[in-house]
Amino acid sequence: MKRICIAFILLLPLFSMAFGFENLEDKIDKWHGFERTHFTFNGRNAWVVKPMKPLEGKPWVWRAHFPEWHTDADSILLSRGFHIAYVNTNDMFGAPAAMQVWNAFHAYMVSKGFAERVALEGVSRGGLYVYNWAKRNPLKVACIYAEAPVCDFKSWPGGKGVGKGSPSDWQVLLKQYGFTEEQALAYKDNPIDNLDGLAAAGVPVLHAIGLNDKIVPNAENSFPLINNYIKAGGTATVMPMTRGPQNLEGHHFQIESPSAIADFISSNAYPVKPILDPAQFHVTRTGLTNSFIQFTKEKTGRVAFMGGSITENPGWRNKVTQYLTERFPNTKFEFIDAGISSTGSTPGAFRFASEVLSKGRIDLFFEEAAVNDRTNGFNNTAQVRGMEGIVRHARISNPLMDIVIMHCVDPEKIADYTAGKIPNEIINHELVASQYNANTVNWSKEVTARIAAGEFSWKEDFRDLHPSKFGQEVYARSLIGFLNKAYENIAADAAAINHVLPKPIDPFSYAEGQYGDVKQARIISHWSIDEKWVPKDGVGGRKQFLNRPALIATEVGAEMELDFSGKAIGICIASGPDAGVIEYSIDGKPFKKKDLYTQWSGSIHLPWYIILEDELKNKQHRIRIRMSADKNEKSKGNACRILYFLVNG
Repeated sequence: MKRICIAFILLLPLFSMAFGFENLEDKIDKWHGFERTHFTFNGRNAWVVKPMKPLEGKPWVWRAHFPEWHTDADSILLSRGFHIAYVNTNDMFGAPAAMQVWNAFHAYMVSKGFAERVALEGVSRGGLYVYNWAKRNPLKVACIYAEAPVCDFKSWPGGKGVGKGSPSDWQVLLKQYGFTEEQALAYKDNPIDNLDGLAAAGVPVLHAIGLNDKIVPNAENSFPLINNYIKAGGTATVMPMTRGPQNLEGHHFQIESPSAIADFISSNAYPVKPILDPAQFHVTRTGLTNSFIQFTKEKTGRVAFMGGSITENPGWRNKVTQYLTERFPNTKFEFIDAGISSTGSTPGAFRFASEVLSKGRIDLFFEEAAVNDRTNGFNNTAQVRGMEGIVRHARISNPLMDIVIMHCVDPEKIADYTAGKIPNEIINHELVASQYNANTVNWSKEVTARIAAGEFSWKEDFRDLHPSKFGQEVYARSLIGFLNKAYENIAADAAAINHVLPKPIDPFSYAEGQYGDVKQARIISHWSIDEKWVPKDGVGGRKQFLNRPALIATEVGAEMELDFSGKAIGICIASGPDAGVIEYSIDGKPFKKKDLYTQWSGSIHLPWYIILEDELKNKQHRIRIRMSADKNEKSKGNACRILYFLVNG
């Protein structure tokens, strides 16, 4: 009976379209006594079943594959006011191309007033669809009900374990994923894998299984998924179905209590909780047309991410790279991770050339610095000079470059927004973004608003300025939502246009920032070069700043000088427990002092960017640096370890 029903669905008329849907009046029929409307979506058959009395907020259930199999629980939900929906992505096995259709279908349903958070139902191979989509979009999922689900395609259709698999379906799957046999066997993102984000989002899971399933063996599918999900902190329940006939080698079984399944879905998907639209926290200025054209027509793309630890750490960045590779499947991407802990806009302006631009032409650039600009104590002028330095340098290097600036959240920013105040660093970064028509995503304001709306809490959910798994999903949902909207409705004949390079906000911005080689210094006394410096005091350092040349002095009176050309000079140092005080003079002027010890120096040799002068005439200069007898009362010595000179000009 199931195959007859599926065949019927597949034979329903399909209406050709370039994109989207035609209308909701293509065909209306009855589905188990309820009105069903068929329509064409992205050239595929889709339908929505309407309840007699829809619930407020329009909660809905989304069925994957086999939509006619075991519908009793859905009938109960329809009688309670739920809608049931389906889009035909059959025989795509949850591959990335299917996920693109699902992304678009969800967006369409939400645009029609349906709930943002949907209940997913996956039967058999439908497990590949519901879990693959849910892991990509955990904050859009109310709950998951899966029946004898495929949770690892190596088991079925691969047949690489105790199950016999399906050789013909395996070949189709390999084609859908673009895999060789070896690549498929090495794949590490089946439904059983990488469940942390889904668990962090608190998505409850219910599986109905037959204990003697030899087609989709539990030992290779439901059991490892449930076990992994619980280990990740997720809530999961398994309901073995032991009564009634067990057909198709135990894969088909009778659902003993459809009402329990309906209760599970109903209790988790209703009442519908309102969710703020991420778009209200985005500012689209020039959009992303240039990168879209590059990705779709040239089929190559170089995408760079720069920021502090929030960018360096895994999480939202990984989901954005996955989104881009799946959104543009024919594009050969290179992704540059230039996130380094503790760095903000001033460090970014000076490391941008060597760590980003040296890789080649950048087509799409993501930048965040709002947290570290405050944490590291940069003043308003420095914040503008740093961020303008990055953005202006970027646009000079490639006038076609699309830019997105993100404002990450911390407790201080939440306090500012709650008090009705815009945080200074966001004011400064938005000033630059507005001047250069760069797009911005204000995660700081968004998180504050979502907490105020009761969507989640800081203490229990987001937890820290280094986001929890849940917080990473909040960031990812917002940024991917921005990208989705930016890449919609770009005309096929659109042409790339150079972004206008405006007059600088600050003539002393670090737009020509670069690293200077420490080996260019002239040693006068008691400085030396350590070709592969690493800390030798048992205190660690940032990996990006180890095993590289360092210009080092540890004695009072050690002296050296450097000739440079430009408007600014500074030093990037490793500030550790023995960081001292330097005295410096530029062009023979009186010496000034700078304490190199930071509040974190006692526990790490911290990469610390210090601008000594940044309003010089753009010409040749000479700086002399010597170690002072003074030192911070917390310091254990008189050391200076220079990793780079910082030169603007």
